[in-house]
Amino acid sequence: MCRLFALHAGPRAVPATFWLLDAPDSLAAQSRRNPDGAGIGVFGPDGVVRVDKQPLPAYEDPSFATDARDVEATTFVAHVRYASTGALTVENTHPFVQDGRLFAHNGVVGGLDTLDARLRDLGTDGLVRGATDSERVFALVTAEIRRAGGDVGAGLTAAVRWVAAELPVFALNVILATADELWALRLPATHGLYVLERRGGQPLDARSARIHARSQALAGERAVVVASEPMDGESGWRELDPGELVHVRADLGVESSRPAPAGLAHPLTLDDVRASVGERAASSQTAG
Repeated sequence: MCRLFALHAGPRAVPATFWLLDAPDSLAAQSRRNPDGAGIGVFGPDGVVRVDKQPLPAYEDPSFATDARDVEATTFVAHVRYASTGALTVENTHPFVQDGRLFAHNGVVGGLDTLDARLRDLGTDGLVRGATDSERVFALVTAEIRRAGGDVGAGLTAAVRWVAAELPVFALNVILATADELWALRLPATHGLYVLERRGGQPLDARSARIHARSQALAGERAVVVASEPMDGESGWRELDPGELVHVRADLGVESSRPAPAGLAHPLTLDDVRASVGERAASSQTAG
């Protein structure tokens, strides 16, 4: 399956070196099992968003390695892709940017004709540059945020409720970020998604049978991390409940809500994905 990662450190820029490349089971290591692409999006202290992404494995992509080691930002969103829909192109590689926001997704959403019609009705079909279900879902989120007068939480909630009620879904794990806030959704229980509220203190020190990673850079720094699985030996990782939406505020306070039922109106099984979307899509949800 695809891997999601986000780090929000409030107003102060911090490096994400440890999290992206050095921690046990880091994204760079995971990309050897998810070989279709990688991308990193960041918001600098000035609030400007920048995305570097390539339809290549992260361990073969020099820009991915450079960003992970050298970029400092207030917010990072990273994604390692195992393609379910759409060709291996930059347009289909996460994270996506719309209206100055970053978005990444893990899972499979069906009923794309129905979703496309909804986007046309809402006037955001032109935001879709590629062929993925993920970018279409993002365009729906963007439409609902606009309809909510710019209220990101309300727009995301409305979009999630519509998808859960109207479309066949295998999994909808989502990360959405602005310059100073972060949202993470797990729906339903298909794939895990974890949050870590780091309060600072000691330097990070993580060990596994294959990697020993240490980061002095985040010593004493508060941060909130979201990832598809625990990425180090910290004991504070918490798995989101099915249907849970986590909101990380600008002050790094964390709020939780349930925008949609833990279940889905039209749940897809892996066999359903295989039959309706194809073997590649089904394999993308079990790889790694």
